[in-house]
Amino acid sequence: MKTAISIPDNLFEAAEKVARRLGISRSELYQRAVARYLEQHRVGVVREALDAVYSKTGNRDLDPLIRAAGEQVLTDEDW
Repeated sequence: MKTAISIPDNLFEAAEKVARRLGISRSELYQRAVARYLEQHRVGVVREALDAVYSKTGNRDLDPLIRAAGEQVLTDEDW
């Protein structure tokens, strides 16, 4: 699919330099950039969901024994 976007001149020039240095087309550069951005956003959504599940306020509906076991596992984990 073809699309047209507007970006500042300095961003365009920087992208052109990177594409040339990598030996890829401008389209390939933008495809990779958008794919990476979307992947990072997806990871953020997953992280937010996990934070809600494992946060002390997000797991009030869990059985107290299950919540305590989960908190113990997380406490014992080397972060």
